[in-house]
Amino acid sequence: MTGVAALCVPDATFDARLREVLRSDVEFIELIGDDLVAAGVKRVRPTLVLLAAQALGARPGGAAGGPGGWGDVLDLGVGVELLHSASLLHDDLIDDADTRRGQQAAFRRFGNVVSVMSGDFMLSRLLVLLSGLPGGPVLTRMFGQTASVICEGEVLQFQLAAYQEYEVRHYLQVIHGKTAALTQLAASAPAVLLGAPTHVQEALATFGREYGMAFQMQDDLLDLSGEEAVIGKPVGGDLREGKATLPVLALLDGPHADEVRAIVERRAAQPGDVERVRTLAVQSGALERTRDEIRRRARLAIEALGALPSSEARSALEGLAQREIERLT
Repeated sequence: MTGVAALCVPDATFDARLREVLRSDVEFIELIGDDLVAAGVKRVRPTLVLLAAQALGARPGGAAGGPGGWGDVLDLGVGVELLHSASLLHDDLIDDADTRRGQQAAFRRFGNVVSVMSGDFMLSRLLVLLSGLPGGPVLTRMFGQTASVICEGEVLQFQLAAYQEYEVRHYLQVIHGKTAALTQLAASAPAVLLGAPTHVQEALATFGREYGMAFQMQDDLLDLSGEEAVIGKPVGGDLREGKATLPVLALLDGPHADEVRAIVERRAAQPGDVERVRTLAVQSGALERTRDEIRRRARLAIEALGALPSSEARSALEGLAQREIERLT
């Protein structure tokens, strides 16, 4: 990421504010919040918020400040992280996951009720946070719309597996809900907070959406073509859940459609199913066509940033999208 070391990205100050917003007198809620702060990981979505704000001219300062000051930018990044984390608490329960961010999943540690209610607690704190920001009503509408898209994407994914409906348009709707809707919000919300022109808001929304689509396609590609030692989980997880990702959808439109459909419908339950789909995806060119689509989406994201003036922060955003292309090599 060009120049990112000289820019403000989520750090100890961000973590301190996140911890402050999540503070509760209820121990279990406090512990889940502590786990969220301690996990840290990449913080991709709040990074988008902070970089987009800096690309629009915001400059890091103290925690306080006037309307649209750095304190408000920081709170916007915290808000995006709250929405993301709340969705993960719910997702882990839905997916019956064992771990999250290297830790035991919250519902396994504390139980279903605590996990779900802690996610709802995060959403309630998000509403409080948004109410104090400049442009609060518009931002609240944006966050609410994004939350609904996330829910729709998650439910649609299960619906498609249940009905055994496999189409590219459905897949794109699912990954937009799973990933791109939130990256779109993270990139464009700073433009609303800082009062940027409409065309700049739209450009950042396009960047966030296309970057998020490329990011999720990349993860889905690695789920089929990656190595367990590298990706940190068994390959073929999507197939075992009855999900048809982009390379599989390409196979379902080719000469091996019947065989591949049977594997997807039985959720790769027979020995060798995952490896067979993987082999067909390589031989047919489905993997390479998926890589081409990831490159196309990442380049669209980079092109959208042409509406912004040149800056270190804009270069850092471009670097995030470029990294998705480089991960293919």
